[in-house]
Amino acid sequence: MPGDTVHCPQRFCDFQLGATMNQSCVEANGVDLQTNSRHLNCSTKLDPPGGAGGITALGISVSVLLCLLTLATVLSNGFVIATIYQTRKLHTPANILIASLAVTDLLVSILVMPISIVYTVTGTWSLGQIVCDIWLSSDITCCTASILHLCVIALDRYWAITDAVEYSIKRTPERAAGMIVTVWVISICISIPPLFWRQAKAGELMHCTVNTDQIFYTIYSTFGAFYIPTLLLIALYGRIYVEARSRILKQSPKRTGKRLTKAQLVTDSPGSASVSSVNSRANEASSETGSPVHFNHIKVKVSDALLERKRISAARERKATKTLGIILGAFIVCWLPFFIITLVLPICKEACWFHHAIFDFFNWLGYLNSLINPIIYTMSNEDFKQAFQKLVRFR
Repeated sequence: MPGDTVHCPQRFCDFQLGATMNQSCVEANGVDLQTNSRHLNCSTKLDPPGGAGGITALGISVSVLLCLLTLATVLSNGFVIATIYQTRKLHTPANILIASLAVTDLLVSILVMPISIVYTVTGTWSLGQIVCDIWLSSDITCCTASILHLCVIALDRYWAITDAVEYSIKRTPERAAGMIVTVWVISICISIPPLFWRQAKAGELMHCTVNTDQIFYTIYSTFGAFYIPTLLLIALYGRIYVEARSRILKQSPKRTGKRLTKAQLVTDSPGSASVSSVNSRANEASSETGSPVHFNHIKVKVSDALLERKRISAARERKATKTLGIILGAFIVCWLPFFIITLVLPICKEACWFHHAIFDFFNWLGYLNSLINPIIYTMSNEDFKQAFQKLVRFR
């Protein structure tokens, strides 16, 4: 389309364009980006009506909105980290993983999002090749690590539910640290390959995108950073839901009398639940004497503490399952559109075209997940909420 420019996702982006599209990009930018190749990475915006240059009122509004989003992400993740650090009760292996997730999302908000604001609004890159390389590597690494942290948190929860006895022994801070290291190693392995074929461009650098001529890397990076973790999360969440539901049903007090170890004759007393029970020694006495022995039905006292523990346990399982479902749903809504376009564009090539605003929206929708994660954890966990309130009140 004459006068328009083409915008690609800022990560994992490289697709072939025809001569007409190539010419339109060159004319819009005023610089021949790649004179000897039909491969072109474009990420500029449409020029403002009335001439090139200058930021419109819409651009200013978008800048303010994105700055507020970035600030909220910094504060929310910073509060989660400070809350866990200040509260001794939260120093558990499970919360170590949550703290690590908050650190990762904090890095996204500090290293990636501010520069992305400038690039999104202006549409051109003016920070040089070195900063471009650092920014792209940080973007891919931190966002991938944030996604993989959700996987290890779900995996930790899965082991804790399905193998509670054995895993309670293995669930140590050292094990949590090993899982965190594994997450970062995988993330770095996904972000490093483009550095080997990335070449410094002659002249002024106008665009900062990942030059990937190999479709294999696009498949490798998108599947490693999103599609495989998503399938793992869905499988783990499904198993956790089934196991948690099974536990809740088993803990239902329908047949409480059979699980009592002692029966006590009691009178009606407030706060006590009672069921009818026959003395289990009736059959034994009958077999020993050879004559039938009759026992009256007696009332047995069901421990209030036992019922309360079961009720609390069931409530916690339901809340934990609901929380994990919300996290999974938010993750898919935030990242699925971006990774679909990222995978489809290099395959369909010039047959596909999207307005730049769509790419920007999906890109920032992915960043939004870094803000949602700490909100979900703090709002769904009573220990977090109490500790957070104390932190806010400087207690």
